[in-house]
Amino acid sequence: MDSRPYYRTIVLSDIHLGTAYSKVTEVSDFLSGVNCDRLILNGDIIDGWHLQKSGVKKWKPEHTRFFKILMKMMENCGTEVIYVRGNHDDFLDNLVPLQFGGIQIVHSYVLDSGNKRYFVTHGDVFDKITSGMKWLAKLGDVGYTLLLKLNGFYNRYRARWGKPYYSLSQVVKQKVKRAVSYISDFESVLAGFARDRGCDGVICGHIHHPENRMVEGIHYLNSGDWVETLSALTEDAEGQWNVVYYTDWMLASGRNEESHVLTIIPVAS
Repeated sequence: MDSRPYYRTIVLSDIHLGTAYSKVTEVSDFLSGVNCDRLILNGDIIDGWHLQKSGVKKWKPEHTRFFKILMKMMENCGTEVIYVRGNHDDFLDNLVPLQFGGIQIVHSYVLDSGNKRYFVTHGDVFDKITSGMKWLAKLGDVGYTLLLKLNGFYNRYRARWGKPYYSLSQVVKQKVKRAVSYISDFESVLAGFARDRGCDGVICGHIHHPENRMVEGIHYLNSGDWVETLSALTEDAEGQWNVVYYTDWMLASGRNEESHVLTIIPVAS
């Protein structure tokens, strides 16, 4: 008997395949241990910006394995895969909309969940920086990459002393007033758009900040990322949504692969 947990829907975003900091092993491990009817890949799954710079040198066997797992889910479980284009995989623009086999590639999607409707979007089109000033967005991407590199050096030092992983970028998001304001504005704009479209909720990614809460009467869901937070959104058979963290899922499933586990230290408010 298959003991893997079942979800009606799983939402993943911001895996950034092709970058050095993508946790592709962990996300592949997660998908190999669950069953779902519908898998929504909500943007920035493949990082075309980085692959454009380095080409096939950055594409590794584990990236191919990730897509083989998707195909196995489709074949063995009948999983429907919906790929929502993000800003880092904007090379898909010439293909959208496209449907082949059990895969749809779209700009956005409307999901019926119980008696509610959710507008599904990566979220970049609601970000003035990424939609209107792409050069500035790429500059910010360079800064984020440098921060992750610094984070790697710092955490190797911490590991030598037996200390858990510490996310510098999460500290920046929680402590820098402009970052906090940006996240708040982003959530508010998306909530307003969902309301205007007659939807009860919105599902997004883009800002690498997992969330499950009400924003101005709209159910706001953000799937986070697989660079640092290692999080996904899940919908159960009753239509209840949760943010699932890889570390918690590993513990709940009784797995013991310490080399894969990254513990995010909560940042005090």
